[in-house]
Amino acid sequence: MFRRWSDARTTWDTEARDAVDFVLGNHYTADESSALQAVGQADFVIDRVYAAVDKLKSLLTAKPARFSAIGREDSDNKLSNVWKTLLEYIWDISKGDVTFKQVVHDYAVCGLGYMYAYIDPEADFGKGEVKYTHIDPFRVYVDPASRDRFFQDASGIILSTFLTKEQILNLYPQLEESIDSVEVGDNSLYGEDYPTSNRKNTNSIITPAEAKNLDYNTNQKYQILDRFYKIRVPFYRLFDTSSDSEKILDQETYSIVMQDEETQIAIETGAIEIVEIMQERIAQCSTIGNVLLFERVLDTDIYPIVPFANIWTNTPYPKSDVNKVKDSQRLLNKLFSLTLSHAQSAAGLKLLIPEGSVDSVNQLEKDWANPNAVIQYNPEFGEPHYPQPAPLTSEFYFLIDRVEKYIDLNFGIPELLQGFKESAPESVRGTMLLSEMGESRGKSKLRDIESSLAQIGQVIYNLAKKHYDYQKTFRVVQPNNDLTEFTVNNRLYDDKTKELVSIQNDLTLGQHDIRIISGSTLPSNKVAEYNMYLEAYKLGLVDDVEVLKKSEIFDKEGVLQRKSVMAQMQNYIQQLEDQVKKLSGDLQTSERETVGARKRVETEKFKTQLNEVLQMEKTKGDKKLLELGAAIDSMKLGSEEDNK
Repeated sequence: MFRRWSDARTTWDTEARDAVDFVLGNHYTADESSALQAVGQADFVIDRVYAAVDKLKSLLTAKPARFSAIGREDSDNKLSNVWKTLLEYIWDISKGDVTFKQVVHDYAVCGLGYMYAYIDPEADFGKGEVKYTHIDPFRVYVDPASRDRFFQDASGIILSTFLTKEQILNLYPQLEESIDSVEVGDNSLYGEDYPTSNRKNTNSIITPAEAKNLDYNTNQKYQILDRFYKIRVPFYRLFDTSSDSEKILDQETYSIVMQDEETQIAIETGAIEIVEIMQERIAQCSTIGNVLLFERVLDTDIYPIVPFANIWTNTPYPKSDVNKVKDSQRLLNKLFSLTLSHAQSAAGLKLLIPEGSVDSVNQLEKDWANPNAVIQYNPEFGEPHYPQPAPLTSEFYFLIDRVEKYIDLNFGIPELLQGFKESAPESVRGTMLLSEMGESRGKSKLRDIESSLAQIGQVIYNLAKKHYDYQKTFRVVQPNNDLTEFTVNNRLYDDKTKELVSIQNDLTLGQHDIRIISGSTLPSNKVAEYNMYLEAYKLGLVDDVEVLKKSEIFDKEGVLQRKSVMAQMQNYIQQLEDQVKKLSGDLQTSERETVGARKRVETEKFKTQLNEVLQMEKTKGDKKLLELGAAIDSMKLGSEEDNK
């Protein structure tokens, strides 16, 4: 299978190796260099391709990639931030910035870059860590029938690795007795990791193959083949009829659970129902010669070797930017060689002498260099003179300019993004507009790269969900130097019963879709962003703190901290002022209430006094009435006596 797939990618392999060689500065073969020197031209290289590749890498890898985890259900969203931070942690321990730059380099040069997600069993003192790394594209062999951009429809992916005997025994000490029976790989036919070259010129750089061959003791290597392929494995859904809850168990966990007597009784009584489910997973088989190293099933349904395809051809063999511009670069080299040759010809003028006009050419050559020499010649045959070389036409220089722009256009890197001030408009707004338009081609490439980053993020998610089943604390340093710390699978127990109460940040719960935040790796135009926030501040849309965050002021964090303290003090002062106002209002109200109360007291006192007076007057009146009644009665009695 390896040999068939290796033969199928021969064309891509040849083009990709030539592109790698080309970027290293090897633009001419030895025969081509000799031919140029024979006609007085230099094998000079104006390497526009390397500059374009380097600029593309700097554009696409300016900042670390930022991931997001989207819960498939509302109940899954509470762990989204945990997964986001965990992905950032894995990016840091995997040296993601360096790895990503290597991948983008292969993407631009070879047309294919690879990331490989795996579990490092020796990391964290044997607990293991989920990581990913860069894989040389010449080590990866894919099923030629694949048509999917991520090779998910491929029957398999093979990873070839060449190691010395010492390296193999260090990894697999159990092979010490059988290693000598294994055939040594034929590096000349299959599995060569690095391109060789017959190109060599004045600007060339030593190739990896040349560097490797300097140590003759490393030539004898053994080839290890890791084949990744898809299989279907059983899972089991256990449904608890009493609580309407269910659990999904893999085959290993299911075997352990089935050994429990209570579980068996629950199944027999119908309290637990079991349904077998077949799921797709990735299997890995590792061999060295005819020796099987290991076989295992990975906790993911996505191939852990994720491709970053450049110019998609609907095959596992995409094209690269370098292959598209190699002919243009060769033309550019020739144009500059002609320019240099013409400049040399113009500087070294040739003397034309009519035949028979002088007696001795050798003497003429000596005398011509003497400024005071007297030279005899026969005017009948003509006068010696210098021919003026024809100047290069403006179309020639226009062609050079067009070729350079064509190379930059294919890479999606206009001159404005390369820092050429003559290409920038006079206004800042115009510069920002052209910069945004110039980045559109790069953003188109970035969308393809972001799809692959999201794919590797999903593989990391699948592996981490199964691997980090124990309590572990993760620490991530943010860009502003703040430390983010969280603990997963934090088990909380009852103090009295010592029973497990709950598990905080249980990574086994929920399902999430891993996405890459669009444009997170692109460079930001800090000046444009600051001006935008400044305009928003003038319109009252944001405060001065947000503007300050986008500025380049020295000790910005200190200024923000001091402004925060000042803001707190101002808030405290405002609170005190509001309290004083409230107290003043309460005092005024209290004073008004006091005056009213005093008036009410005086009124009540007056009413009391008035009632007393009235009562006294009433008493006096009643007494007078009694006296008057007595007087009247006395008068009535006197009259009766008188009458008598």
